[in-house]
Amino acid sequence: MKIGMMGTWNTDSGASIHAELVGRNFIKLGHKISVFSFFKHSFHGTAFLSEDEDYVTRCFTVSSEKEPQLLAIPFLKSDYDYFVVEDLGMLPQDHLGKIFHWIKRRAKTINVIHDGNLKEEPSFYQFDWDAVVCFDKRYYDFLKLAYPEEIIHIIPYPCLPWHPGDMKKSRKELTLPPDKKIVFLFGPASESGADKYDIIKELENDYPLLILIVTKHEASLKKWKEIKQKSEGDIIEIREEIPPIEELYRYLYASDLLLYNKQGKQGIITVASTAFQCLGSGCPMVTLKSSFVETLNNAVYQYESDEELKSCIASVFKKDRKYEDVIKDAKEYTNDNSGMNIAKKFIKLFEKI
Repeated sequence: MKIGMMGTWNTDSGASIHAELVGRNFIKLGHKISVFSFFKHSFHGTAFLSEDEDYVTRCFTVSSEKEPQLLAIPFLKSDYDYFVVEDLGMLPQDHLGKIFHWIKRRAKTINVIHDGNLKEEPSFYQFDWDAVVCFDKRYYDFLKLAYPEEIIHIIPYPCLPWHPGDMKKSRKELTLPPDKKIVFLFGPASESGADKYDIIKELENDYPLLILIVTKHEASLKKWKEIKQKSEGDIIEIREEIPPIEELYRYLYASDLLLYNKQGKQGIITVASTAFQCLGSGCPMVTLKSSFVETLNNAVYQYESDEELKSCIASVFKKDRKYEDVIKDAKEYTNDNSGMNIAKKFIKLFEKI
């Protein structure tokens, strides 16, 4: 098959993680892809994580620009039979709308919904999609209010492959202490984790601790630097980095757990792209119970109170029965929803429409 994909690519955004996991597995399955993505001066995400492949063309701005732009020629000259749009709300919709009829003449069109509610903006609904894809039934339930149910299809968010690593080796490579329990936080989500510093610190009486922060997110750095300045000892280490996926996995291998204290927004359905990106490392996630992780069930630790948070962290440190169950469920979830399996589901959908 020849597949066109429009959306973010090679950045640190959740939409990029989804597109890349699906798109690169299309290639492994023997299909050809053409990727249309944001200009490097106007993109969705906070950073580029790798160089573009030769099948990537950067030809439009984000929708929020004062004067959105889209170059039409790449879409009209490229050869594809299926056209997949990722996260439509971030794209220059009216500009796409002006050439969409030409795209429809050559290809079946698929809209992968990343938005967690129905949009008020009329431009969002100007397209006659052959299929609308969402991640789970929560999305389906609100999308059916706006789209014909027969074109809505549930295909779960993909995971990176299950591939645990060597903690001792990774700590040595990253110059991290070999004898401490490491609580890891990274990216913009590390900001909300700062709210739980005092709770984590209470465990210092029973375990040698290190809280490791890896981010360039300004608000997060500000919070953690203020905490570090006021705290006693060397319990906090801050590294100002945006690690590419290989380096991120090295940090996950080196850590005892990944803390994700992100609160969902009222009335908005969402998923934690961080979980799908990181579960395959084998590093257990300790997460605040919210809409971000509710569909993951027992593949992650979930807490609602500070006491539950301490209990979850202690379970990881002790590697008790609960820990074993979470790791087992994380492996099963990751394998069931691997990027390859999800790419195959998309191919089946293409064949159906």
